[in-house]
Amino acid sequence: LFVFNKTPVFSFIILLVCVCPANSSLSVLVDTKAVLLCPPDNPTALVVTWTISPRDQPPCTRVHRRDNNETSVRNCTDARISWESRPDQNPALQIDPVALTHDGYYRCEVAAEDGYFSHTYYLRVLVPPKVTLFRGSNETIVCRAAAGKPSAQIFWTPEGDCHTEEEPLGNGTVTVQSTCHWEGRQVSNVFCSVSHVTGNKNLNFTLNQDSTDKSSDLLIILYVKFSLFLVILVTVGFIYFKKANDCR
Repeated sequence: LFVFNKTPVFSFIILLVCVCPANSSLSVLVDTKAVLLCPPDNPTALVVTWTISPRDQPPCTRVHRRDNNETSVRNCTDARISWESRPDQNPALQIDPVALTHDGYYRCEVAAEDGYFSHTYYLRVLVPPKVTLFRGSNETIVCRAAAGKPSAQIFWTPEGDCHTEEEPLGNGTVTVQSTCHWEGRQVSNVFCSVSHVTGNKNLNFTLNQDSTDKSSDLLIILYVKFSLFLVILVTVGFIYFKKANDCR
């Protein structure tokens, strides 16, 4: 054995077997279809294994052996998770449709002649909040972004005296509610802007809407009363002139 600088020659031998792990994060909208690829597309792959670990659920595995074209499933009961197509042609996994319970980790492992490959996905399910804007108590206006994932952010234009609170719903979604008032300010319209990763929404509210409605109702009542007064006046006048003519 020859030694260069006290280093054995065999230490320069390069091991050609690859151990190649990879990780990525994937955000998917609820009630849509998600496809998780199993890279790389290796023609020398012998065994492909998907380990599925959703949040708060026991893991399950799907295995395909290419040498005998056999597939096996262990502890997998969710019918929405399956192979996208034939696993001998495409080992991708599909979730259709995506639900809140599919949050979690999905790892694809490939044992091939030239090495071991793995790819782990962290799947994050997104839920758009339901946005409403309405009048609250004590002359306040309430903007609510209900059951969103992740939680939404609420902004007001113009800015008022506001109080914002969050309510976790236990399934990963959060309701955000902001209550504002503009007491003593010359403000007629306010705008609520809700910012969320699934999309933004803007709603407006007219503060003096009730006063306008009351004024309109009052005008209608006055118009009806005035019309009745005119009808009565004309009727009385007609009767008076008719009697006057009869007396002649």
